[in-house]
This record gives sequence, C-alpha cells and structure tokens, in this order.
Amino acid sequence: MDFFELNAFVTLSKTLHFAHTAAEVNLSPSALSRLVSRLEEETGTALLDRNNREVSLTNAGKNFVEFAKKCLAERDDMLHSFKNQSGEIAGNLRVYASVTACYSIVPPFLKKLAELYPRIHLSIETGDPAGAILAVREDRADVAVAAIPDNGVSGLDSVPVRRTPLVFAASAGGPFADVKGSPQDIISSVPLILPKTGLARERFEEWIRSRNVHPIVAAETEGNEAIMALVQLGLGIGLVPQIVLTNGPYINGFTSYAALNSLGYYEVGFIQKIRLQGSESYKRMRNAVSEILHGEN
Repeated sequence: MDFFELNAFVTLSKTLHFAHTAAEVNLSPSALSRLVSRLEEETGTALLDRNNREVSLTNAGKNFVEFAKKCLAERDDMLHSFKNQSGEIAGNLRVYASVTACYSIVPPFLKKLAELYPRIHLSIETGDPAGAILAVREDRADVAVAAIPDNGVSGLDSVPVRRTPLVFAASAGGPFADVKGSPQDIISSVPLILPKTGLARERFEEWIRSRNVHPIVAAETEGNEAIMALVQLGLGIGLVPQIVLTNGPYINGFTSYAALNSLGYYEVGFIQKIRLQGSESYKRMRNAVSEILHGEN
C-alpha cells in the first residue's frame, strides 16, 4: 500500500460512494474498486460491505481508516518540517462561505490571518449557507460561515460575528416594490422565493404552521444569491438575511420589508470542529486560526 491508496480509501470512507470518490482522486470507479481489493488482500480482511444499494465500512475498515489518517498526518508533518525550517505556522486552510459571507464576514478575518500568519494559504469553497455545517462535519472545510441557531451547533465550536434580521427583498423597479398589508396578507397574496433548507426556512415553516397561513411559493432555491437573482427578475419577494442587502452587489436596486417578528434575528459567524485531528503542524495552524476567530469575536 502507498500514500495514494491510503488517501483514496480515506476519501471513500467519507463519501461511501465509488463514483464520487473516483472523480475526486482521478480514478475510474473500476480502478478504485481494484484499489480497495488490493488493500483488502494486503490486510487480509474485508474493509467494506458492498451491495447494489450502499457501501459501508466494516469494523476492520473503520480501524484501517484511522491507521491511514495517522500515516497521512505523519507524512504531512515530515514534509512540512522539510519545507519549513523556520518553524513558522503554515498550512492550507479550507474555508466554506457563501458569496455574501465573502463580502461581509470573511474579509476582517482574512486580513488578520494574513497579518499574523502569511504562510497560511487559503482554499475557499463558495456555496449555500445551509450547507456550511455539513461541509465542516464531512471534513470538506476546516472553517465555515453559517447561520448559528440560538443554542449553537451541536459538537461544533460556534463564533458569532454579526446579528442580522430576516427580511423580504423585492426588486425596486419590479411588480412587488410597494407591497402593503399584514404579514399574513403579504404571505398569502404575494409570490415568495424561499430557501430550500436552513435556519431561515425552518423559522418560516414554524411561523406559517402556528398561524395556519398558506403561502404562495413561486420558487425554492439554494443560496441567497440565487434568491436575489429570481427577485431581480420580478418573480416574487425573497426571504433573506438583511446582511445580503447591505453588502456586496445588492446594495442598490432592491427594497426590503421587515419579515415577521417571530422570525427574529439570527447570528452569522464561523463554525469549526472542537476536536482537532491530524498532523502536529495542522493542529498548530488550526489553534492559531481559532485564536484569531475568538479574538475577532
């Protein structure tokens, strides 16, 4: 077995999907299957339970994943020590954030990071804020920007940065620029563009159930930027955090209506794993990042 095979198996243990893993490690699914068979032959045990519907790790497979992670971490530590004789904190930090967060929440953090640790390099993935928690849990990101529920995020370190209300956004020159009436009237008569998932959608659903209101839903989509694109087309009014309208490209051309009081405010901030695993150099980097995040807070 070699480091490539170990990395491929660790990746497969996260996705439990041969096609997705094969694409990520630049192999064909059949080549990946042969790689796993070689590892099973070398270890003398079944590492995966495979059938037509799903893939799962055996107990031996779970132990092998921990072994592989340890080997990869020790390799990274060794290579890092060769490259970084000065002992500076360095590494690659994976950040998951929405486009809006890249305009508003992330810049002060990145400025401080660059000032204190110029050898920490960034890898940023943009996406729907509702996917931030999953990105950290699945180890696709070290740090993510997310809407933080009132009781925090179970098992993760939450660092609130900004408090924002939820609002309904409308195109300033569109057919819904001058909507009037009670919240119940608006929701029952004006087409809505809603997030598919996430904290804003959860609060909205709770409110309409408590009021027995039947909304007109014109569209459901992922990400605040997608909502704003449909709002700009005049398809309806969109439920977004106010921070979306006060930062980035949406400052002009839109108007907003206060959303329902019961939807309230929520905190937007950083989330990260509490327990760090990996090489010593990686842990040093993550501890330095954590100090910045909590200091900025």
